[in-house]
Amino acid sequence: MGELTVVDLGFDEVASSPITADQTAIIAAALDAPVVPAAGDDLPLLWHWAHFTPRTPTAAIGPDGHPPTPADLHDRYPRRMWASGSVEASGRLVVGEPAVRRSAIVERKESEGRSGPLMIVTVEHTYTQGASTPLVERQTLVYRTPGPPVSAPVGDEVPVAPAGGWVEQRRPTPVELFRFSAITFNSHRIHYDERYARDEEGYPGLVVHGPLTAITVATSMERTTGRRLSSFSFRAVAPLFVGLSSHVVGSVEGDEVSATVVRNDGATAMEAGATLAAGTPT
Repeated sequence: MGELTVVDLGFDEVASSPITADQTAIIAAALDAPVVPAAGDDLPLLWHWAHFTPRTPTAAIGPDGHPPTPADLHDRYPRRMWASGSVEASGRLVVGEPAVRRSAIVERKESEGRSGPLMIVTVEHTYTQGASTPLVERQTLVYRTPGPPVSAPVGDEVPVAPAGGWVEQRRPTPVELFRFSAITFNSHRIHYDERYARDEEGYPGLVVHGPLTAITVATSMERTTGRRLSSFSFRAVAPLFVGLSSHVVGSVEGDEVSATVVRNDGATAMEAGATLAAGTPT
């Protein structure tokens, strides 16, 4: 779940997961999925994030809930976020069959953002089961300086569905955020420790996980179109907060799907795009 330490290019890590039916059932419960995949079934897109989870011991966790970055980098970039990602899905992982993830840092660069200096790290993950490589993923992680306090979004924006498109409302609860942190073994305190999120990182409340929102969008795309996605990408634009309404606004043009997540104040929280796989109903 994006907890790789910032190190030199060429870093390479291999992890494995049994992709068990038990863990998959727990994911389904946390996400309120209507169908629980069994052994031999395909794993829904992006659910691998709750199978290949971090293994950092509690004693090695930093004060924000993440494994600490090296001291020289932490002084400059104490905050971190999963800013964007993409998945090419030529197939699906299969429940009940062991899988291997090979990870490598493919780019590391410094930049300047609205809140100050940034360290941008791109990690590529390749997932294999036997001789098959059904998923290739890229994650862009941003390490940054602390920004000014963030105000709670105010308003009651309800977007209108575009022609031929759809709108779905979401209002994540504290329990939903806690359970998602649990299944992905994500201990970043902004997702479950409201006092820390407010007093230390300047947020008005608990922050909704970007990956949870991405799963919500990808699931909405497949459910609405009735077809699988062969690729999916997302970019986080603004934070979402627990208890506040947001809407997935989607549209389809041919085999291409796009969606935005609109906050209650009308601001865009996430942008996403996908390609529909040919002849593959969900």
